[in-house]
Amino acid sequence: MPHASDIHGKYIPHYTNKIYVDDRPFHNTYNTSSSDELITSRSSASPEKFENDIDQLEDVSIKEHTVYSSAQGFWTTKKLIILICCLVLLAICIAVAVVLVFMLRKTDTTSTTTQTTTTATTTTSTTSTTSPPNPCSSGALRWNTTATTVLSSSQILSPSGMYIDSSNTLFVVDETPNAVVWKLLYNAASATNVAGVYQSTSSTSDRFNYPQDVYVDPSGNIYVTDYYNYRVQKFASGSSTGTTIAGITLSGGSGLSQFNGLRHMTGDSNGTYIYVTDYNNHRIMRYSTSSTSGTNGVLMAGNNGAGNSNTTLYYPWGIHYLPSVSNDLFITNYYGHTVMRWTPGASSGYFVAGVPGVSGQSPILLNYPMGVKIDTYLNIYVADTSNSRIQLFCANSQTGITIAGTGQSGNSATQLNAPESVAFDSAMNLYVADAGNSRVQRFVKF
Repeated sequence: MPHASDIHGKYIPHYTNKIYVDDRPFHNTYNTSSSDELITSRSSASPEKFENDIDQLEDVSIKEHTVYSSAQGFWTTKKLIILICCLVLLAICIAVAVVLVFMLRKTDTTSTTTQTTTTATTTTSTTSTTSPPNPCSSGALRWNTTATTVLSSSQILSPSGMYIDSSNTLFVVDETPNAVVWKLLYNAASATNVAGVYQSTSSTSDRFNYPQDVYVDPSGNIYVTDYYNYRVQKFASGSSTGTTIAGITLSGGSGLSQFNGLRHMTGDSNGTYIYVTDYNNHRIMRYSTSSTSGTNGVLMAGNNGAGNSNTTLYYPWGIHYLPSVSNDLFITNYYGHTVMRWTPGASSGYFVAGVPGVSGQSPILLNYPMGVKIDTYLNIYVADTSNSRIQLFCANSQTGITIAGTGQSGNSATQLNAPESVAFDSAMNLYVADAGNSRVQRFVKF
C-alpha cells in the first residue's frame, strides 16, 4: 500500500489562475506492473506549493459558501416578502368581504325595522296610540263613499254639533225640536239623553233653547252652547243639571260677558279653556271652564264687524283648536264662504280655504260652510253645507277634495243633505251630522 503522505502529496487538486486543475494520475494510482514506484504527475511541485494551493482552495471554498449563503438568504427574503404581500392581500380581501356582509345585513335590518314599524302603526291606529296615515299621502287613507247610519230619524231630528271622546263615544246635539244631547257608545244600537229635557225648551238650568254644539273635557264634563239663551252650560259628569260658565241667561249683547247667538265651540287638550264662536258679534271668545255666569271672556279673534278682510270675521260658525298640532284657531265664515286660520289674540288671520265672499261648487270654493276639523297633519275638513259634501283641504293646499257626499243633496247612502258638522273617531272613521236627512252617517276609512 502507498504511504499516506504519498497520497496527500500527489492527489490534492489545486487552482491555477482560478481554474480548477485535477492532478490525478491519467489512469490508476499505481502501475499495473509489480513495481512499487509511483507514476509521476504531469507536473511536479514543492510541498510549499501544495500548502499554498490548499490555502487558496479553502479561501475559495469559504467565498463560494458565502456567495451561496448570500444567494440563499436573498431568495429566502424574497420569498418572505412575497408571502407577506400575499397575506396582506388576503387580509384585505377578507376585510372587504366582511364589510360587504355587514352592509347587506344592515340593509336587511333596516328593511325589517321599517316593516315592523309599519305593522305597529297599522295595529295601533285602532287603539289611538299612533296617528293613522296622512290621508293626503299617496295611496294612504281614504274613506268609503257609502256610509252607514249610526243615528237615524227615528231618534234624532236635527243633528248639529258633535264630539267624540277618547273612548270613541259620540255626543251629538239634537237642536230642535228635541233640544237634547245624545250619547252613543261605539257600535251601540241606540243613544241615551245626557243633557236637556226631551222636546222641552226653556231657560232653566236643565234645559236648552236651540242648543248648537257640544264639547266634553277629559273629566267627562259636558259643555253645550245654548243659542237663544245666550250662554254656555256645563254639566258635571253624570249630572242632568247645568251651570252657566259663560254668558248671561237671556241677556244677549256685545259686552265681554255677553253673547249674541252662539254657534260652535272647541276646547284645549286639558279642558282648561273653551273657545266659542259669537256668531252675530263676528268674534271668537275664550272662557275658563271653571268660570261663572257674567264673567268677562277674552277676545281671541275678530270683533271688528262683519267682513271678508283678514282682520274680520263674517258670521263665524265652526271652530276647531288642536294645540298638539297648532296654536292657531281654524274658523269657518258662514257668509264669507271661507275658512280662516287665526292665532288667538292676534289682530288678523289668513284664509286657508275658499275665496272670500265667493260661493260655488268648484274644488277651490265653498258654499255656506259650517263645521270644521283639522287632523294631526294640519289637513282641514269642512262641512260644505249648501254643497252637501265634505271637503278635505290638504295642508298648504286650497284645492278641496270631496271625501263624502256627491255635491248634490239626497238621502242615499252616498249622499248628504245640508251637513252641519264632522267628527272623527280614533280610527279616523268620519262622522257627519246630516241635518237635512235627520241622521248621523259614518264613513269608514279604508
